[in-house]
Amino acid sequence: MRLSRSAKVVLGVITVLVLLFIYVPLMLVVVNSFNADRTFGWPPKGFTLEWWGKAFDSPGVRDAVLSSVWVAVVATIISLVLGTLLALSLQRYKFFGRDVISLLVILPIALPGVVTGIALNNMFTTILGVPLSLWTVVIAHATFCMVTVFNNVIARLRRTSPGLEEASADLGAGVFTTFNLVTFPQLRSALLAGGLLAFALSFDEIIVTTFTIGAGETTLPIWILQNLFRPNQAPVVNVVAVVLIVVSIVPIWLAQKLSGDSVRVSGARAKADER
Repeated sequence: MRLSRSAKVVLGVITVLVLLFIYVPLMLVVVNSFNADRTFGWPPKGFTLEWWGKAFDSPGVRDAVLSSVWVAVVATIISLVLGTLLALSLQRYKFFGRDVISLLVILPIALPGVVTGIALNNMFTTILGVPLSLWTVVIAHATFCMVTVFNNVIARLRRTSPGLEEASADLGAGVFTTFNLVTFPQLRSALLAGGLLAFALSFDEIIVTTFTIGAGETTLPIWILQNLFRPNQAPVVNVVAVVLIVVSIVPIWLAQKLSGDSVRVSGARAKADER
């Protein structure tokens, strides 16, 4: 479809305005993390690394970072296992209710976080009688992080012919041998991309975490929420927010790059098979 010159100009202006609306506030957070003025006067009269030093020396920040990393890593591992198994079963096998199960797997990431948080809180405290802790946060995060892994793996399986797996079975290989030598190498980049996205989602999740975390425990987003309106902590909060931005951007960028590379490789293989 060809666009007129005026349409291109209008779309370009709208795109720039939207990007500025999204990223100018983020850049303001980055600048204020170095702003020498504790009240964030604008324009900045000077820059300092004092707030970064205080952030790294803060026991509360360090504990929150370690908790967030631990929760994100464990939730990602669980998501990789469950998401991969679900994708394999729903893509490679036909059975009654398959479409319903596929919908139910994807649904948690579409539900509002507050609904998911309240539901999980009720399940843990009322139905199961389990005290809230970082483990309940891990389980809660895995329910929606699993969807990112599932979507990546099932998309790759749809582009991968099951003929290689059938040939491996015909040659006498068992299920685990076939998965290890045939299926897993084809899914490796999709699993890595899904795992990176799952880690990023878990690391900065706050709504579901608020409803499922135990008393006295905290993650980095929770720490930011608790200290956001404390004047003495405001400069440190900006530093922690910058860390969250970086930790969120890097996995997403890597996942996008891996997904793009895998699509190009799959296209090249398809052309080679046609020849």
